[in-house]
Amino acid sequence: MTLPSSARFSTICIHAGQQPDPTTGAIITPIYQTSTYVQDELGRHKGYEYARTQNPTRAALEQNIAAIEGGRAAYAFASGMSAIGAITSMLKAGDHVVVTDNTYGGTFRLFDKVLTRYNLSFSYVDTSRLELVEQAMRPETRMLFVETPTNPVMRLTDMARAAEIAHRHHAWLVVDNTFASPSVQRPIEFGADLVIHSTTKYLNGHSDSVGGIVVAVQDEHIEWLKFIQNAAGAILSPFDSWLVLRGTKTLALRMAQHNANGLALAEFLASHPAVKHVLYPGLPTHPQHELAKRQMRGFGGMLSFDVGTFENARRVCNRVRLMALAESLGGVETLVCHPASMTHASVPPERRREIGLTDSMVRISTGVEDPADLIDDLRQALEA
Repeated sequence: MTLPSSARFSTICIHAGQQPDPTTGAIITPIYQTSTYVQDELGRHKGYEYARTQNPTRAALEQNIAAIEGGRAAYAFASGMSAIGAITSMLKAGDHVVVTDNTYGGTFRLFDKVLTRYNLSFSYVDTSRLELVEQAMRPETRMLFVETPTNPVMRLTDMARAAEIAHRHHAWLVVDNTFASPSVQRPIEFGADLVIHSTTKYLNGHSDSVGGIVVAVQDEHIEWLKFIQNAAGAILSPFDSWLVLRGTKTLALRMAQHNANGLALAEFLASHPAVKHVLYPGLPTHPQHELAKRQMRGFGGMLSFDVGTFENARRVCNRVRLMALAESLGGVETLVCHPASMTHASVPPERRREIGLTDSMVRISTGVEDPADLIDDLRQALEA
């Protein structure tokens, strides 16, 4: 089957990178669970030599997500953090990176505790304020690393303007698009050079796989990512590749429900007297609501809310019944967490205070259940 050049998003999700198996006609890409490949004769093979270097299932996933994000190539890794590690391997000693201050705790840990040992430097700024980004840029800045929306305080970065600043300073714009998914926003359309995902989240969508991927558009990045994937060997397994391929087939459908449920829960929480405030780009009260409407298609399934005290947050997290208290996000089931003691525990308390991540904040990854059931669960938890 041939994917037409005019294919729309949901069609690309289902078909890009995937052809019926030439041997059997199986419509689903097989799991090529092999470590090596028999060669026809010395110096002649079928394009595959060793499974760390090439695997047909992983290749199908990489082609699929490159098409979904509108990039030229993609490379899949064993986790979202190993994908970020692959990108930072492009840097050299003395290089400088400007980073969203409310970055994921694992990203901060890698940058602050590991990569600074190799004479790389990092400046953390509120990238929703582009004047601060401009001020942070230096002659040695090689990368502007952005998360939008941020986790968990839901700040947005104007990607088009961020790309202009980065490129004017001869730096790359890298966007971690995990929180939104390519169904909600496609950073390459706004000038991003590299896009990262933890495939564990929305791309997989079923909470049964851990992985990461980088999507690239420039030749130099494509060549290096292919090299480092093989050289460092932090590859995504065939089975995990197959699981994510299964997930991307329903990405458009799932995200439509995540968007609807996220908005429904945000509106309910905004009206509840026990809630101080709600952080969700889809609410008109969000300070960047207009930007969200310009660069997002829907507002996603992630939201945070503040209930005033840590004890109140603890009660809500412990009393939900349908929702599950767990880290991670982007699955079909709704998850609730306490960022200060879970996802962002590795971020120093003073930094959490600076970015507005309070001990009284609760984060929700809305699933695809009936929204009325989710609201009922929140209502009974808040009444405690």
